[in-house]
Amino acid sequence: MGIRALYEKHYKKLMIIPFLLLLFAIIQIAYQTVTTGDFIHKGVSLKGGVTITIQKPISVHELELFLKKKFPKADIQIRALSKAGKQTATIIEASDINPEQLQSALKENLGNDVEFSTEVMGSALGESFFKQTTKALIFAFIFMAIVVFFYFKTFTPSIAVILAAVSDIIVTLAIVNLLGIRLSTAGIAAFLMLIGYSVDTDILLSTKTLRRKENPVQGIYAAMKTGLMMTATTLTAVTIALILAQSPVLKQIMTILLIGLLVDLPNTWLQNAGILRIYLERKKKKWER
Repeated sequence: MGIRALYEKHYKKLMIIPFLLLLFAIIQIAYQTVTTGDFIHKGVSLKGGVTITIQKPISVHELELFLKKKFPKADIQIRALSKAGKQTATIIEASDINPEQLQSALKENLGNDVEFSTEVMGSALGESFFKQTTKALIFAFIFMAIVVFFYFKTFTPSIAVILAAVSDIIVTLAIVNLLGIRLSTAGIAAFLMLIGYSVDTDILLSTKTLRRKENPVQGIYAAMKTGLMMTATTLTAVTIALILAQSPVLKQIMTILLIGLLVDLPNTWLQNAGILRIYLERKKKKWER
């Protein structure tokens, strides 16, 4: 059986895939919330703490072992910045630690002549940023849902679009958590962008499918020609940006978008398309009675 025949005949069974992904994602987020108290890994910009940038290549592993041994209760993350495959700088992000003590430990380990820049984010300010960006994400989603309902004016197609967008956000967030990515304010902005990318393909699919009520499969294929091309071009641009970007902020945005765009594929073309087919086939049976 070919892929096309499998997709057309067993679309209900294929819908299990995105729904299982959503279920596992909800379980992961719930587990993390219970065990850590937060549903995401917060970076310094959302949690508060100190960021130190050392403008020279050093051993990340050795420095991490030293600092974690010296400050066992602190939350310390160290990453290297590279250019053309060579390490150019080192960034240290730490929470629950005194900045002066951290600077003193760095001089002890690297020598008094080491040069670094320090940026301190208060915990209250970080929490304020987190609340504001979360509210922005929620309001963006609410207004998106209102626009979708206003555009389609029918319950099932509107819910299908919204469910696909919700699934994109939740599954992407769970994968980001599993990868241990610490979200910054830029990461929240990436999720806002992801809502737009998700809704674009889902509205395209719903519009073309609803226009071909008598043959929804043809509508799905018509949407695929445009939708998959849109996703492929965006994935290409995001991948190139991820490879070439030197800024940690840009890398985080592109990483989240890359994950979200890949997650959107089953949510749009299996979940949303399946719901639309079931809706139109049931509607057609009512007309024939």
